[in-house]
Amino acid sequence: MKRITHAMGVLIGIAFFLMTSCSQTDVGLTTKVKAKLIADTTVNAYQIDVETKNGVVTLTGNIDNMAAKDRAVDLAKDTAGVRNVVDMISVRTAAGDGDAPDPHRTVGEVIDDAGITVSVKSQLFKDPDVKGLRIDVDTRDGVVFLTGEVRSKLEENKAIELAKQTKGVRDVRANLTLSRS
Repeated sequence: MKRITHAMGVLIGIAFFLMTSCSQTDVGLTTKVKAKLIADTTVNAYQIDVETKNGVVTLTGNIDNMAAKDRAVDLAKDTAGVRNVVDMISVRTAAGDGDAPDPHRTVGEVIDDAGITVSVKSQLFKDPDVKGLRIDVDTRDGVVFLTGEVRSKLEENKAIELAKQTKGVRDVRANLTLSRS
């Protein structure tokens, strides 16, 4: 029994050492922020991407309400070791009135939106002028939300146009930023 207790103590010590030594790296900070987002009941963590570079955390994604966006930004800012937070989160407003669309949609509506998302993503991948891997596509009630980085205004316009031309798309909302590299 004494050996088991000692072994557990050693393992806990190693885990603590790894957590504290890795937490100040960009990967460690990203992990800490993601863990906070997952643990929070206001934030849908799967809707938010977290990237860290030199202690600066960038949050991107499309979420359903402003409270979740504000909470995600606050959680990231309150994470030890984070120097700054860049908020690139969009709040879905398909109706254009500031509120998210009805979350109690039918299975058919959800499937239609999933099909649109796949079609738009496919068009982005096929086009040689667009880096489809750098653009996140979400669809809600036929409204396509594009989030991510593009290399130029031309690429941004092309991505938006490809989305607009996709069957079933009612509108396109873009939150695309020009990459620094």
